[in-house]
Amino acid sequence: MKTQILIAALFFGGLITAQQKKDSLKVNAIDAVNLKKQVFKKQGDRLVYDVASSSIAKGTNTFNLLKQTPMISSIDGKTLKILGKNDAVIYINNKKTNMDSEALIEMLKSTPSEDIQKIEVITVPGSEFQVESKEGVINIVMKKSKNNGYNGTLKMQNEQAYYNNPNAGASFNFRQGKWSGNSNFRTGSWTDRQRYTLSNGDPTFRNESFGFNDDPNKNFGGGFNVDYEINKKHSLGFSYNMRYNKSFNSVLDITNWQNGVLNNRTVNNEDAQTRNHSFNLNYEMKTDSLGSKLTSNVSYLWFNRDKVSFNESFPLTNDTINKYSALHQAVPQIINNYAANIDYLKKTAKGATWLMGISYNHTNTDNDTKQDKLIKGEFIIDPNQTNHFIYKENILGIYLNYERKLTEKISGKIGARYEMTRSTGDIVDKTGFERNYNNLLPYLNLNYAINSDHNLSYTFSSRIRRPRFWELNPSRTYFTPTNYTQNNPFILASKYYNQEINYMYKNAFYANLSFNMVEDAAASDLIPLQGTVTAPKKDSEGKIIKDIKGNPIMETTRFLRYIRTNYGKNREIALTLGMNKSWFKDIWTTNYSVNLGYVTYKGGVFEDPTSMPVPGETEVVDPYIIDVKNYNMSATLNNIIRLSSKKDWFLGVNYFFASQTAMEGGMIGARQSFDLSLKKIAGDWTIVAEVSDLFNQSFYSIKGVQPNGKYNNITNFNYPRLMSIGVTYNFGNQKLKKAREMKSANDAVKSRT
Repeated sequence: MKTQILIAALFFGGLITAQQKKDSLKVNAIDAVNLKKQVFKKQGDRLVYDVASSSIAKGTNTFNLLKQTPMISSIDGKTLKILGKNDAVIYINNKKTNMDSEALIEMLKSTPSEDIQKIEVITVPGSEFQVESKEGVINIVMKKSKNNGYNGTLKMQNEQAYYNNPNAGASFNFRQGKWSGNSNFRTGSWTDRQRYTLSNGDPTFRNESFGFNDDPNKNFGGGFNVDYEINKKHSLGFSYNMRYNKSFNSVLDITNWQNGVLNNRTVNNEDAQTRNHSFNLNYEMKTDSLGSKLTSNVSYLWFNRDKVSFNESFPLTNDTINKYSALHQAVPQIINNYAANIDYLKKTAKGATWLMGISYNHTNTDNDTKQDKLIKGEFIIDPNQTNHFIYKENILGIYLNYERKLTEKISGKIGARYEMTRSTGDIVDKTGFERNYNNLLPYLNLNYAINSDHNLSYTFSSRIRRPRFWELNPSRTYFTPTNYTQNNPFILASKYYNQEINYMYKNAFYANLSFNMVEDAAASDLIPLQGTVTAPKKDSEGKIIKDIKGNPIMETTRFLRYIRTNYGKNREIALTLGMNKSWFKDIWTTNYSVNLGYVTYKGGVFEDPTSMPVPGETEVVDPYIIDVKNYNMSATLNNIIRLSSKKDWFLGVNYFFASQTAMEGGMIGARQSFDLSLKKIAGDWTIVAEVSDLFNQSFYSIKGVQPNGKYNNITNFNYPRLMSIGVTYNFGNQKLKKAREMKSANDAVKSRT
């Protein structure tokens, strides 16, 4: 609590000081000069960070620049969050990026910050954006120039975590007359190291597991975009992106205890590889001189992931119950997506803007899971866990927006998106389902510019969150034979209702109050279901053991399944207080934010919807009750200090803190991260040395206790401390205009792979 009070006092102290700085004409004159730069301002439905007017946007990359942008944060170097909680969807020049998440982050890390004009943060996106749940949008606006020529970037980086992880990348851009294009290539290798501590049980029984996971990865990816300006009104473009990742010889080694007695050891060896290819053809026609235009896209996405694993359990005692067991598992997934969309943007002479569009997505997923188990020294197919799941989905979307300035101070935007979803799931020769639903998703934004110092806005949006395709595949991932994750093909789409009030003072201080409601909520993490299976006891050859009367001898086995499923509803109210300001003639730049939240989760899971009846077996699932109310807070303090008058040395000092936070699966422990960076700019060369999470404090630890006394605790220590050094070289004409970024028709599907 002292930490929360101190951070809030520092923030409000800065706000009061800023309000009192009106004592002289000299100070007022200085304020007027700063206002003209408008480094950070509210504009319609978005907050705009004018990178070109900021002193910190020199000699770095786009990812690091985003981390310094107000309302955006990252503590793991792999993901970006808005307001500390909402997932971010990246757009470039108002077009959604056409990459998977890992490739996107590498692209951002290899894009020079000098290419960026401004960054727009849209906390509640309008109907035209293809987002789900409470996702926000980061729109990166590139600088523009009509100069012909070429430029490029070469980047090499070496990271030292538990293992050493090198990577490299290159990008190339050109413009010549009516032709323009860009390409990029990235390659690297890394090995994830994680240490697990798992415990579960009740007052009469406890199960404990300890182990490690080493997951080596090698990948390469890239793509290109070519744009041809047919004439001043018509443009044609084509883009291609690909990514390949190989993770062979991944090993999970876990030792298990029951009631304090050493029980067995489980070793899981896994080989997996992922291939991703996407194509997009774009056509754009300008219809008038005001900026009206017609845009169309046709896209194709092919995604393939092959995973095979071999799971062995070795008894570590001489009892007759626990015997050596093993299973083979193959979990392939193939996704084919075909998509198209047409958008028409109409601007009027009176300043109003209409946007109307239609989109169509057809997706087919094929998941042919096979599992064998060891019986009598041979691997025999397990019919209960072998399945061929085919899922087909068709989504037709129609959307309309209207935006205009109502008065000199008031502007508004209203819109709606209507989506028709038709889907079928078929577990071949077992079961199937058909799921059809329609959703009307309204949107409203009102913005009131009170005066040059004060701005107030209100936004409402409705969205749905469809399950990811891999969440639907009814397969298991094993920790031990009785402890595993279970996907769920019967999970439903969740409905989100998001509201937000935003206030900004002097383009430097802001307050954001949000309220979110979710119906048919699915857990953001996995629900831990405990229970028992009672089945006939079998000998080492798989024969049923009977008593003297010829009746099968029954034995009961406990299980713990981490399952993805709907549970009920949740509510969340959050307040974010932030400040983005430069001090001492831009020598010290600060980006601070504090997030205060209150969440409630209500519902429960009373059965496993994925369980299939097995003759002779009885399964009992312990009800999992969700009744959570929790206050939480987090804070991000980013500082950049210019060390030289030549603006070629910079020191970064960043700190992140998150209090205990309740989720559906339990209470997440407090986390924090202290980061340091040193940057040197030498002409076209930039050298950056960084230490992330210096004290190894940003790992996850979850504790969950049920009203009946059953508990489930997880600690996943992923060795978060990371030291890295990177060298970037920029060559060619740095004022070159980028190729026209193109929106892909299947953007909404990519995030679900």
